[in-house]
Amino acid sequence: MLDKEGIAKRIAKEIKDGYYVNLGIGIPTLVANYIPEGMDVVLQSENGLLGMGPFPLEGEEDPDMINAGKQTITTLPGSAIFDSAMSFGMIRAKKVNLTILGAMEVSENGDIANWKIPGKMVKGMGGAMDLVASADNIIVAMQHVNKAGESKLLSKCSLPLTGVHCVKKIVTELGVLDVLPEGGFKLLERAPGVSVEEIKAATAGKLIIEGEIPEMAL
Repeated sequence: MLDKEGIAKRIAKEIKDGYYVNLGIGIPTLVANYIPEGMDVVLQSENGLLGMGPFPLEGEEDPDMINAGKQTITTLPGSAIFDSAMSFGMIRAKKVNLTILGAMEVSENGDIANWKIPGKMVKGMGGAMDLVASADNIIVAMQHVNKAGESKLLSKCSLPLTGVHCVKKIVTELGVLDVLPEGGFKLLERAPGVSVEEIKAATAGKLIIEGEIPEMAL
């Protein structure tokens, strides 16, 4: 199985040269540490930053430089800092090529729930609604099952939705899956040491398996 760093490392392979990429809160923020060397990628943080770098080394943190999840970050040469209005103008105008989000649930139709658990206090949806409504390419970084061992890849989400029919790909501790336009999770890769049977048992939604499923290379 992959740990959170492993999920982020695998997702980094989906990034292409020249991309503008938004990293959501949680596992997605770790992707900044695994951008392939020599690749020209601009990371956007929705609180108002273009040109986000990897996390700072211990002792080198600047409390004034944070991402949307209030984690301290670094900036790269040529980075720009601006207000939230401009940041969301970029997002709504579809200037971002790839959005990487965390999720509590994803349905086989590509619906995503990642902002609220009923009965628990929440400050608000934040920027997630704008991101899923505006992005053409959304990859979700998430755990395949919850703490009780129940699947989070479902036929239908049980939690309040953030967006509908928007998720294109999912990377979990167990594998990589495409969300097909007609519905269903298509298994593309297995995490090291994970069997197809384990992924079947952990997936409540429609799972599509075609041919031999390779083990992912990190």
